[in-house]
Amino acid sequence: MSLKPKLLRETFPQLDLIDAPWRHKYFDLPKDERCFICHAIHAAPRHDAKNLLLARGERAIIILNRYPYTMGALMVAPFAHVGDYREIDDQAHSEMNRLVKRAMNILDAALQPKAYNIGVNQGVAAGAGLKDHLHIHVVPRWAADTNFMTTIGKTRILAQDVDGMYKRLKKTLKNET
Repeated sequence: MSLKPKLLRETFPQLDLIDAPWRHKYFDLPKDERCFICHAIHAAPRHDAKNLLLARGERAIIILNRYPYTMGALMVAPFAHVGDYREIDDQAHSEMNRLVKRAMNILDAALQPKAYNIGVNQGVAAGAGLKDHLHIHVVPRWAADTNFMTTIGKTRILAQDVDGMYKRLKKTLKNET
């Protein structure tokens, strides 16, 4: 058994977990202590698909969340490895805002969500899984995405694997005008 489902069962004993074997390849890899955002930024663009890096700007990127709350969840992050919102320089902050809008446009074209959650979790106590490289979450939402499976069954279902979602969004990105 993968360590990730075990950790989830221990952390959230009230949830039933539905196994998605295709995800085990991610969970069973040794823990990589590197910042995955910095790794994606510094890797050659030919590795963008592997790193789920959707779009590069001059000072920030759009990257898919490898372990999304809902399908299509994106993150916008500065190149600078900073954990405090106030440390982002004005030019990077401005570009991040433009990339949040671009991420929404890509998601609108590819998935037609009905709403968005957009936000920053700064610090572990605020829910940051990656506390040292600040990023803005852009989470597409639908009227029925919190349904009986979540509220009664205490289970989340993702309709598409993250690699398939990357290909879908990249195709939409290429069709941008």
